[in-house]
Amino acid sequence: MTSAMAQMRASSLAGALIPVVLALAIGAIVLAATGHDPLSVYRLMAVESFGGEKRLQATLSAATPLLLTGLATAVAFRTGIFNVGVEGCFYLGGIVAAGLGFWLVGWPSTLIIPVALLAAALIGGLWLLLPGVLKVRLGVDEVVTTLMLNFVAINLTSWLVNGPLLARGSANSATPAIQKAAELPRLLPLTTLNLGFAISILLVLLYGCWGRFTVAGFRSRLAGLNARFCRAVGIDVSSLVIRIMVLSGLIGGLAGGIHALGLVHRFVAGFSPGYGFAGIAIALLGRNSAIGIILAAIAFGALASAGATIQLFSDVPIEITQVLQGAVMILAVAKLGFGRGRGTAL
Repeated sequence: MTSAMAQMRASSLAGALIPVVLALAIGAIVLAATGHDPLSVYRLMAVESFGGEKRLQATLSAATPLLLTGLATAVAFRTGIFNVGVEGCFYLGGIVAAGLGFWLVGWPSTLIIPVALLAAALIGGLWLLLPGVLKVRLGVDEVVTTLMLNFVAINLTSWLVNGPLLARGSANSATPAIQKAAELPRLLPLTTLNLGFAISILLVLLYGCWGRFTVAGFRSRLAGLNARFCRAVGIDVSSLVIRIMVLSGLIGGLAGGIHALGLVHRFVAGFSPGYGFAGIAIALLGRNSAIGIILAAIAFGALASAGATIQLFSDVPIEITQVLQGAVMILAVAKLGFGRGRGTAL
C-alpha cells in the first residue's frame, strides 16, 4: 500500500512538473528566436522572483489572489464541476469590498475589514448560485453559464466604476480610495505583503484538511469521480453541486475583496488581469491538491513579479511571462484532461 501511494505521489508530481518544463522549453525557443539568451533571461527572472527578502515578498504578494482563485476553481473541479466563473466573482467581490471600504466612515478596522470581506464573499457565492441551480434543475452546462456571467459581472462593475461609484475629479475609472482603517495590515513594513496572504494560505490548508478528513470532502471527491454511483448510494448530488458552486463563489468573491483592501485600496477598471482564469491553470497544475495549489500559485506569482521588473534590467518584453503562463495552462489541460474530478485535497 505504501509503495503504491508513493508511486501515485511520484506520478502526480511528475504530471505537475512536465507542463512547467515543457513551457520553459517553449519560452526558451521564443526567446532564442527573438535574439535573447534563454539561460540568462531565466536566471534574471529567478533572481527577480526569489533573490532576496524583498523580492520574495513581492512574489508572495503577487501570489495572494492566485491562491484563492486557484482554490475556488479546485473546489469545483474536484466535485466534477468545471466552473470558469471565478473571474466574475473576483470583480464583484472587489467592488463590494472597495465600496464598503470608503462608505463605512468611522468604523474601526476590527469591524470594517471583516464586514467588507464577508460582503465580498457573499456576493460571490450568490453570483454562482444561479449556475448551480440551472445545472441541477435544467441540465444547463455550467461552462456556458459561468463564462457568460463573467462578462455580465465585468461590464456591470465597469458601468458602476464609470458612473455611480466614480471618484469625483478622477481622470481614471476608479472608485474613491478606501479608508486607512479598511486597509489590510501589512505583514512586514515597506512591502505589499499583507494579511490577505496569511488568510489565503490558511484557507488552502483548511481545504486540504476538509478534503482529506471530512465526510463532506470525501463526498465531494466521490461525486467528481462517479456521480451516478453517489446517487445509487443515496448521496444527494444535486444539493452537493449547488453547495459546492456557492462555496466556489464565496472564495472567489473573498479573493476580490482581499485584493481590493490589501493591494489596490480601491476598485479600478481592469481590476483583474485575469486572476480568475489563471486560477484554472493553478488548479489543473496543482491537481486540485492544497500543496499543489500553493506551489502553482507561487510559481505564477513569481512569473508576474519577475515580468513586472525584468524590463528594468533587460530588453525582454513582459509578454514572455504571458507566453509561459499560457503554455503551462495549455500543457496542464492536455496532461490532465481538464482535471474533472481529478486529484486529491492534499
